[in-house]
This record gives sequence, structure tokens and C-alpha cells, in this order.
Amino acid sequence: METTTKLPFKPVDYVKWLATVIQLIGYGLTGMNYTPWNIYAFIVGIVLWFAVGFMWKDRAIMIVHLGAFISLVAGYLSA
Repeated sequence: METTTKLPFKPVDYVKWLATVIQLIGYGLTGMNYTPWNIYAFIVGIVLWFAVGFMWKDRAIMIVHLGAFISLVAGYLSA
């Protein structure tokens, strides 16, 4: 009989899920027109997803979130 054990989450898994929840909160805040709180949530989520990309050494994730961060902050500052 073969047994399997589920390995505990790695630190990157906690960051990934936290970032996902925060991003979803940002979408919900946007839908309810809660500005600037939606922007703050997106910025936190973007920074956390960038950290996930760094932990995974995945440059594509880091670049897309760096671009999102620059776009979001530029739009916020110009509004």
C-alpha cells in the first residue's frame, strides 16, 4: 500500500495566496468604486506578486508586475 503525505506550504505559497486575496479585494473595491483604497490594494498585491517572481526567479512575473506598478502609480499621480 502506498501512502502519500502532503508537504506543508512553502513561504512562497503563503505570499502567493496572500497576494491573490489582496488583488481580488482590489478588484472588489474597484467594482464598488472605493478609490483610492482599490489602488492601495492593487499596489500591495503587485509588490507581493513581484516578490513571488523574485522567489521563483521568474523574470516574466517580475517584469509584468513592475510594469503594472509603474502604470498604476503613474495613473494615480496624474489623476
